[in-house]
Amino acid sequence: MSFFKNIFTKEKKETLDKGLEKSKESFFGKLSKAVAGKSKVDDDVLDNLEEVLVSSDVGVETTLKIIDRIEERVAKDKYLGTEELNVILREEIAGLLSETNVGNETEFSIPTNKKPFVLMVVGVNGVGKTTTIGKLASQFKRKGLKVVLGAADTFRAAAIDQLQVWADRVEVPIVRQEMGSDPASVAFDTLKSAVAQQADVVIIDTAGRLHNKVNLMNELTKIKRVMQKVVVDAPHDVLLVLDGSTGQNAFEQAKQFTKATEVTSLAVTKLDGTAKGGVVIGISDQFKIPVKYIGVGEGIDDLQVFNKFEFVDSFFK
Repeated sequence: MSFFKNIFTKEKKETLDKGLEKSKESFFGKLSKAVAGKSKVDDDVLDNLEEVLVSSDVGVETTLKIIDRIEERVAKDKYLGTEELNVILREEIAGLLSETNVGNETEFSIPTNKKPFVLMVVGVNGVGKTTTIGKLASQFKRKGLKVVLGAADTFRAAAIDQLQVWADRVEVPIVRQEMGSDPASVAFDTLKSAVAQQADVVIIDTAGRLHNKVNLMNELTKIKRVMQKVVVDAPHDVLLVLDGSTGQNAFEQAKQFTKATEVTSLAVTKLDGTAKGGVVIGISDQFKIPVKYIGVGEGIDDLQVFNKFEFVDSFFK
């Protein structure tokens, strides 16, 4: 099974390897304990492996699928040595993830038939939403695209200011109003401005108040409805940003958000500071929503396009 070809550049790959270091160390530490004193993969090893995967935040359902796949291989190959286990894991997880035909991207790109391409970003406060928007703006601008930001998270003055800092840093225009103003009106103004400037990409920041789901639903629905007065089929993508370092909590947030609004893609951030990188495998498998981006460090270039094969390769290397 040759899922693994060199897709990323050397620099990108090194960044990814480094960003997943903690997850990897933790996982392999647990794995070596799980197979200690065992030379072949048997039921005990599989039970231990199940525990290792669940405790590495892969999630129960995805873990069971992986164990099933490995059991099938054990039945077929009769004898599998434990030293082959990480190669097998790597192949079986890549195989499982290849069943969803997403996560094959290698570059930051947008559909060429939408101008402007409208990206609405959702997620609770503190997950790295504004930073993700800033880094995306930077990547798109580097591709020669004209980007406009909209500060529609009007509930926190800090959110508007933070987005302004990124707009200045990346040197892209931002549309903002005072704190407490109507988010839908900010989104409307942003799209108007983007159309007038013939922008390629519009990124709209929104407030992440998940504890009040009804309000959140109503607000996001209103933002969408108002944007559609300017760009009929906006938004073209609703990106949910999740904090990978919260592990299973990220799963919960994804569940809650997908109930509150239509989500079409995911970004998983803060993977570099945590041992919970396995959550990306589970989320990729569980929510039939593509993980588009992952954050593996502080720098602008540390937001990467999620490529499942490169990810699995770095994780199990």
